[in-house]
Amino acid sequence: MRWILCDRYVFFQRGIQNSLYAQPMSIRKQICLFILLILLLLYVFLLPNPLFKVTYSTVVTDKQGNMLGARIAADGQWRFPPSEHIPDKYISCLTQFEDRYFFYHWGVNPAAIVRAAYQNIRHRKIVSGGSTITMQTIRLARGKPRTFMEKIIEILWATRLEFACSKSEILSLYAAHSPYGGNVVGLEAASWRYFYHSSDNLSWAEAATLAVLPNAPSMVHPGKNRTKLLQKRNRLLMRLFHQNIISKTDYLLAIEEDLPDKVFPLPQTASHLVDYYHKKQSSQHVQTTIDIRLQTQVEDVVQRWAEELIRQNIRNMAVLIIDVRTNEVLAYCGNVGSKNRVEGNQVDIIRSPRSTGSILKPFLYCAAMQDGEILPQTLLPDIPININGFAPQNFNYQYEGAVPANEVIARSLNVPSVMLLKQYGVPRFYNFLKKAGLSTLTRPSSDYGLSLILGGAEATLWDISAVYANMARTLLDLPTSNLMVDKADKTAVNKKTSSVFDPAAVWLTFEAIKELNRPEEIEWQNISSMQTIAWKTGTSYGFRDAWAVGVTPNYAVGVWVGNATGEGNTSLVGARTAAPVMFDIFNLLPKTKWFTFPEKYFVEELVCHQSGYPKGRFCSDIDTMFICPKGQRIAPCPYHISVTEKDDDFARNSDFVLPPVWAWYYKQKNPDYVSAKTSTYNSINNLPMQFIYPTSSFSRITLPKQLDGKEGEMTFELVHNRSEATIFWHIDKQFITSTQVFHKLTTKLEKGKHIVTAVDDEGNSISVTLLVQ
Repeated sequence: MRWILCDRYVFFQRGIQNSLYAQPMSIRKQICLFILLILLLLYVFLLPNPLFKVTYSTVVTDKQGNMLGARIAADGQWRFPPSEHIPDKYISCLTQFEDRYFFYHWGVNPAAIVRAAYQNIRHRKIVSGGSTITMQTIRLARGKPRTFMEKIIEILWATRLEFACSKSEILSLYAAHSPYGGNVVGLEAASWRYFYHSSDNLSWAEAATLAVLPNAPSMVHPGKNRTKLLQKRNRLLMRLFHQNIISKTDYLLAIEEDLPDKVFPLPQTASHLVDYYHKKQSSQHVQTTIDIRLQTQVEDVVQRWAEELIRQNIRNMAVLIIDVRTNEVLAYCGNVGSKNRVEGNQVDIIRSPRSTGSILKPFLYCAAMQDGEILPQTLLPDIPININGFAPQNFNYQYEGAVPANEVIARSLNVPSVMLLKQYGVPRFYNFLKKAGLSTLTRPSSDYGLSLILGGAEATLWDISAVYANMARTLLDLPTSNLMVDKADKTAVNKKTSSVFDPAAVWLTFEAIKELNRPEEIEWQNISSMQTIAWKTGTSYGFRDAWAVGVTPNYAVGVWVGNATGEGNTSLVGARTAAPVMFDIFNLLPKTKWFTFPEKYFVEELVCHQSGYPKGRFCSDIDTMFICPKGQRIAPCPYHISVTEKDDDFARNSDFVLPPVWAWYYKQKNPDYVSAKTSTYNSINNLPMQFIYPTSSFSRITLPKQLDGKEGEMTFELVHNRSEATIFWHIDKQFITSTQVFHKLTTKLEKGKHIVTAVDDEGNSISVTLLVQ
């Protein structure tokens, strides 16, 4: 309609120009022309922009347009944002009731105005306004009392609105702002509040009810004056029948429908996601990628588990499901629902930073493999360590000396993971995590230190699940991208970057965690998931956070269980609380075949069967293995050495020599391991002995106080590859004692710097420096 106004203005202007050339214009005509131009400009800019200066409810729907939930507008009204689509049934009912010539006039119906004036004069009061739907839309926008002058303004604004908007746009404005009684405003809000479904599903009786209701919402309401409302509705239905808009059958069925007798609450599905958008994009209609059917099923699972875990004083839970191939969020359960009146359930855990526990370990394993630091079965040390006061322990408080890297990840061993991070480098891993998508690493890497791999950093379930999903996308040759939950948010789906993950490393990582076996926690072989899942659990320090994340080629599922308040609970172990929930969620999803082996990203390598390193000169038991290309630069096996035989009893299998402390713990779990009987060592440190405590060559020690207040004693422990070796102990170059078999020295030390030296009977020596504080 805008072009009509423009064409008329151009035609008028050309006429004026022609008149100017024809004859001189008098002052009076010029003034009149000027006034006309002013009036025309005023008319052009008559309508405010926007027409309605009101706030709207936040409305959130699933990917099919089904309502998940809504939040009330800032002014306390249930007023949904205008919709471009108005149901045909409602349009037919509205136009028949309010303005039968709506599609034919330009905002004003002269016949209706004359008829209204006649009726008002005859009754000596206002009984009819003669307003069209367009004029009523203007009256709703202005919100002024009905007066003669206001009617003139409505007529002017209505004609201008017809130029500015199409008929469907005018209907949309009217439908979104018409009053329906109480604090219900607009067709869509009324449809949900009175009939508990969208306006698209209105019956003829329901559409007729909502068409007549704005005519007198304060006087006629589903909760009062029901007889009068019913009569108005049925008269409209009869008119629709007489106009052949509905059939006789439709008419008879419609008049039998009851009026609504109560106001329904709005849906409360994915309530934490609705809250998120109410804070982020209030007064908007947000269509998400959520599948409401799946969302409802997930909330049922969460409800069932919440009722079980509350008995253990575990109150909160969150679940996120991602479609791996589209990177869209299919289900978003930020916490247990409102049915559970428990502390902290209002917190959206999905976007709340929580301690990561062990959930980051597969990322380190993957990064170390693709960067050529380890191979899948490279032995990692599992021995007591103390690095500047940081002394991590495994979940079972035991040590195994040396464990293959893939088993370290599968069993979630803490000490070898810390040693791997020390080898890889904290700053390097920190940067890797940030590039992978962890947005909560806001402090310098030095602040996290080696605890980064054990839960020293915080992350959100949103970020963690997204990283696992992007690992799966790498195997599917799909680009990494941000998770998308708002279908209108193009930045997420379009923000595609090169993956920080190598497909070969991801495959090997998933192979390590797809069949987890944690004998120290719980046996999972008996759980029938009916499909292969790569999954990992995590438990934060102090048993405050339990994690479980699983991945298939189609789905990634992230679960967090705990207390939003941060309260610890010894039952909060990832494998015991979060993992069962995760498997229940996977049972809701279609089964998926496993990933195709990405052979083109691998290279073949001969690998030592015992150490997991590339084949060395003296390795005899060899495997052919697919590895990441950069793994070829790893040095050959350092543990198979050339030995010098000393007697006839020497066995050839003793050429597999681990560092002394490794060997001391290793042979406790591997009785077949035989220590070397030779003085010639080509091992990593070239020494046959090693301190168990202290673990580093320089340590700061604070001695505990005894009961009498005196300084306590210090115990040194050392292990030697030869069980018959004799060790001679020296402190600050003074001989103290000698030991055999079990090499321990307990002594008192004064405050200050001390050097402790151990010398064996073959002349090999090792020293540590202590600063006693």
